[in-house]
Amino acid sequence: MGIAAVLILLAVELVLGWPSLAGALRQLRTPHLGWLALATLVELAAMNAYGRMQRQLLRSAGVRAPMIEHLRLAYAAHSLSVTLPGGPAFSTRFNYQQMRRLGASPAIASWAIVLSGILSTCGLGVVTLGSALAAGGATHWQHLLWWLLAAVALTLGVRHLARHPEVLGSPLAVVNRLRRRPAAAGSDRLSGFLEQLRAARLTPGRGGLAALLALANWLLDALCLWLCFRAVGEQPAPLTVVLLAFCAAMAAGTITIVPGGLGIIDSALILGLIAGGVPTAAAVAAVVLYRVISFGFIVALGWLSWLGMRAPHDTTATPVAPIVADALA
Repeated sequence: MGIAAVLILLAVELVLGWPSLAGALRQLRTPHLGWLALATLVELAAMNAYGRMQRQLLRSAGVRAPMIEHLRLAYAAHSLSVTLPGGPAFSTRFNYQQMRRLGASPAIASWAIVLSGILSTCGLGVVTLGSALAAGGATHWQHLLWWLLAAVALTLGVRHLARHPEVLGSPLAVVNRLRRRPAAAGSDRLSGFLEQLRAARLTPGRGGLAALLALANWLLDALCLWLCFRAVGEQPAPLTVVLLAFCAAMAAGTITIVPGGLGIIDSALILGLIAGGVPTAAAVAAVVLYRVISFGFIVALGWLSWLGMRAPHDTTATPVAPIVADALA
């Protein structure tokens, strides 16, 4: 009955929205190749910014690897995240394994994954805050402040624990008491894990550059959507309208279990653009083209990268501490 209700709803929407959809499809059949190429290059630059952000984090811990390796990892992990059910879990595991292959210790790989996620969230928050201020709307800067504080706390906390591992002695004893084990059980592996964290020396310069790259990742992605209006032969929507619709759609996409946010992100983008005064046919055409580039094309490149990285590598040289396994789970 649920499937039948969904099919009926989709059929009704198709009938009601067919004139706009037909107009959008006509525009998509003859895109402007120059603008289409530029939009594609901008989306590639967005992925490049994300790969460079993770590279900065790993380089701050002494992990040196060719830029192409970081880009391959960014594309492959992104495709795993957006196309598989429960994709973020697969993506995190893959990220961890490949960072270990590049030379990162278990502690550094875990630290880089967590911090890159926080920076990316903060980047989207900054774009949302800026677009809301530009549009004269209400802002929720407190949420962004909490994420920024989390990033600072993580960096300072890692540095403090690496220098003073003895502070975890009492919490470890409490945990072991609950597990009915000796008070010092696991202290050697925990000490080894904290010893690895000493390599994480994120200077303000590298941290600021990583934050700017996380911000550039989102801004370039939104710019791709804006350029898609040109590619379909429409006058571009105001940049503030595009940014607000983009941020709302990306936020909606994070709370859906549908791979790639299919249907959710698209609907949020179209509705947001229409609410900003964009004609329906233009909004549909631009969003469909944007999703072809950002989802179809980028995901295809990601799966090709994943296939190229499937060669067996030795990732078992250093055993993973239980705390890392729990965090990844």
